[in-house]
Amino acid sequence: MLRSFVLFNLVGLSLLACGTEYSSCKQKAVDSNAIQAQTLQIPVSDNKRLIYSTKAPTTKILKSDPFLNLYLVEDATNFAYPFKMNVGTSSEVAAISNGSIQKGKITKKQVGVTTLAIFDKKVSAPSILTNSCCSLEGIVTPNGVIEKEYIERFLNCDDTSYADIGISTNDTNKGVAVVAFNPFIKNNPFNEGDIILSMDGEPVKNSATLMKDILFSKIGTSHKFKIKRGAKELTLDVAGQKKELVEFKKAPASTSAKIEQKVDAETQLYGFSFDKNLKITKIDEKSNKYGLKVGDKLLQANGMVITNAQDLSKKLSDTKKGASLLFDRNDFQFFVNVN
Repeated sequence: MLRSFVLFNLVGLSLLACGTEYSSCKQKAVDSNAIQAQTLQIPVSDNKRLIYSTKAPTTKILKSDPFLNLYLVEDATNFAYPFKMNVGTSSEVAAISNGSIQKGKITKKQVGVTTLAIFDKKVSAPSILTNSCCSLEGIVTPNGVIEKEYIERFLNCDDTSYADIGISTNDTNKGVAVVAFNPFIKNNPFNEGDIILSMDGEPVKNSATLMKDILFSKIGTSHKFKIKRGAKELTLDVAGQKKELVEFKKAPASTSAKIEQKVDAETQLYGFSFDKNLKITKIDEKSNKYGLKVGDKLLQANGMVITNAQDLSKKLSDTKKGASLLFDRNDFQFFVNVN
């Protein structure tokens, strides 16, 4: 009898999902246990869940995206009414958590995997972003919104790798401008200040679309870019290569310092010293081979924003399982995997 009652209620939720108050979406999230502490575990098919977590789940992982902290895992519960991706557009969406419903809209699009989208309301994170029919529009994380295009690609593709041409861009009054370079890619043909006019014959309208087209393209594909450099227009042929999490091996014990809970001047981690602004101030001799430089600034650890030395100590108190670190060097953001 109880099973019949639960199934009846779930069917009712599915039929009434396209309302205006999102209460059925909130109830669906509760019934499916989609929001658990600091993780999302969203049922997306009869036997799979999409997980957002800064730590790898213990259940069987089918595939993962280390840049966005996404995992697809097997789901033994087989929730009968999984969340579907919204294939259309929505004028209004809502951030759904176990405790609240916050209507709003995305005011700034996601640019690549380091600059997430911005929701116009302050909401708890993580949360599920849905339309009024309870279809997925995105995932609200502490660093912003992972938009549905990135989630949909992750769910549907066999290879979750991204293509990379080693640039960061920004929207300016002159157009989409190159603002920084990947310090680990040599012989990059772009210059700082280049205005990207077109990619493969299609006009470039904004950074969000450009970076998505680059990242989602097939690795190894050659792209033709038309750019403006000063008063000249140039054509560049660039092949996309696999975007890498920079492999960063733990320094030997003799040169590596434990994270201290509170340091007045600096915090030390794996042979690197950080000042109060989280910029590297010193590198141990045996750690020079790791690729980081004095002045590199730490932005995130395991997908969580780091704002000060105490933050660093708290969020990286246990590094035995490794950590994914996001650094900034001359306005170029890059990941470093600590093992």
